Amino acid sequence: MRAGPTDLRLGFEGLSAIVQGQLQQDLLSGTVFLFCNRPRTRLKALSWDGSGLWLSAKRLEKGTFAWRGDGDVELEPAQFYALVAGLEIKGWRPWYRR
Repeated sequence: MRAGPTDLRLGFEGLSAIVQGQLQQDLLSGTVFLFCNRPRTRLKALSWDGSGLWLSAKRLEKGTFAWRGDGDVELEPAQFYALVAGLEIKGWRPWYRR
């Protein structure tokens, strides 16, 4: 997840450039990269599935996504699903250790 607003008019190439340039991450790692707009009403997810890039989008009809602070943030799977569902994830702790 990239904290901070992103211009969601960007498509595959623009968001890929953010992942590789600004975040300095491997786009082909299988990681899901999330991007949110300034009003926090839209999300885009970019991920590599082994044969190509997936770009998914979600728009909330009411309310805002519980997008957290500054910097890059890693989410546990349950936090990811809660965020995409529009639920609050602030203060969650992972329930297991790797």
